[in-house]
Parts: sequence; structure tokens; C-alpha cells
Amino acid sequence: MDPNYSRQYRELYERHWWWRAREETILEVLRRRFGSRSDLRILDVGCGDGLFFSRLESFGEVEGVEPADDLVDASGEHRTKISVRPFDKSFQPGKRYSLILMLDVLEHLDRPETALRHARSVLEPGGLLLVTVPAFPLLWTNHDILNEHRTRFTKTSFRKLAQQAELRILDARYFFLWLFPAKLLIRGMEIVLRSRPAVPRVPAPWLNRALWKLSKAESRLALRISFPLGGSLLVLATPGSEAKTVA
Repeated sequence: MDPNYSRQYRELYERHWWWRAREETILEVLRRRFGSRSDLRILDVGCGDGLFFSRLESFGEVEGVEPADDLVDASGEHRTKISVRPFDKSFQPGKRYSLILMLDVLEHLDRPETALRHARSVLEPGGLLLVTVPAFPLLWTNHDILNEHRTRFTKTSFRKLAQQAELRILDARYFFLWLFPAKLLIRGMEIVLRSRPAVPRVPAPWLNRALWKLSKAESRLALRISFPLGGSLLVLATPGSEAKTVA
């Protein structure tokens, strides 16, 4: 990750409309899936400095894995719960988890199917894997370059990865529908202007709040109906053979 991006990541995560809306979407999915349960064993892969831990703790005991040591504060409140290492066979926790989160992680990897396979190996039988990834290669912009993404996904391409990892998809749906045309416009402008990648900023308060409200309202709808398009893809999976249909 770009060093300037790393330094600003906490502020972006805590204030930027995109991170706030994504977090609310994930929490709503977990509430619908687990209700009031608070006994889960949770692993957040690519957890950074554990910025999501305080919200996840209402569902159970949380720990994380983060390969980028510059994202982890050595004196942070969650440091003892974070294993700073790659998420590969070297990570052997000696237990299995009820819930594993991989939030915008797989697009950074050359072999995402390997990470999915390892996630399956540390999921308990019937455990849940929740994944978010950027959607549609057509929406590739400078933001993907800045973040050192390898690809963007569709339901079809993700289903192939799930099959390789012996995961059964329970649900797959696009969200951030309104971002699809916005990203297309941005891509076109970047091509015409030949602009270079730049670290994102938190928008002006009024705009940041408006985009957060729009995205939050849209995500509620996305969890009820299946959008054909979106800026992101959310997948729920469990160990086992692939299901015949995907919502």
C-alpha cells in the first residue's frame, strides 16, 4: 500500500462515507444471519489495526490477521489480538472459527483461491465466510492502481474461486449500485485527462454525510433484492460443495 495511504487509512476508515457505509452493510448482514448471538469465534483477515473489532465484539470473541505491519499500531488497544503475518499455511491458530471476514482482501492477492482454501481449513463445520471485493473489471480506475489491486470480481469469477476452494456459496450480491455509473464516468475522465493515482480524501462534511445516507439506504435495498450491478460484491460462503443457484 502507498505509504501516504497507510498513514491516512485510520482517518479514512473512521470518517469516509464508503468505509462507514460498507461497515453498516456488513453489520446488517451479520444481524440477519446471527441475530443476538454473542458466542462466535471471529477472525478478521486483513484487519489492519483492528478498527472493526469494537463493532464485531457484540457477536463474540474477535481476533485478526494483518500482513502489513505498517497498518498495525504496536501500542494499539487490539494489538494482542492481531497476528502480523501473511494469511497462509504459516497461520495455524490451533482452533477453528465460526465466522471469518475477508473485507476487500482477495483483490490484493495473486492467488486468491489459496487464501480462500486456507480460510475454509480454519472454518468450523457450518461456519460462515463473509467476503467483500470490488466488482467488475470494467470499473478499473486509478483507485485500483493505488491500492495495488490485481483484479475486480463478478459473481461468475468469484464462483469459480469458491469451487476451487471447496466452498459453497450461500449468497452473493452486488452493492453500491449508484457507484457503477459514477465509476464508469471516473474511468472515462481518467483516460481523457491521463490523471495519476492519488490518495483519497474525506469529502466536505455535507457531501460525505449525503453520500453515506445514500449508500446506507441503498444497501438496505440491496439486501432485499438482487442488483445486477454494483461497485462491490458481497459473498457468504461455507465449507462444502457449491450450491446450484446463487441469489
